[in-house]
Amino acid sequence: MKKFGKYIMMLGGILLLIGAVMHIGESTISSCLFLIGAILYGYVQVMGDRYEGSNFIIRRLRRQQIFGAMLLVFTGVLMFFSRHNEWIVALTVATVFELYTAYRIPAELKKEESNSSEG
Repeated sequence: MKKFGKYIMMLGGILLLIGAVMHIGESTISSCLFLIGAILYGYVQVMGDRYEGSNFIIRRLRRQQIFGAMLLVFTGVLMFFSRHNEWIVALTVATVFELYTAYRIPAELKKEESNSSEG
């Protein structure tokens, strides 16, 4: 999984981007592309890098990351059923969670590694 996970996540991210940009024209195929991309991206995040340690901060950040992935899938569903642009709000919240955890988790892992090597 680890070998192909990077490529699956990259494909999911590309499909997310294409689906979001194409949705400006209100096409159904864009919603399908976005939803497939969200599922691929979220699957790799949920099943990929598991944290087995006891650091509360990293465990909280992982939950936030998984919540962001679930919001991406919810955004794809909203693209199908909403008549207005409610999906943009869900996408914005999901993006904030994903960006925040993308920077914080590696920093916390590095901090935890340096603390364990000192002690």
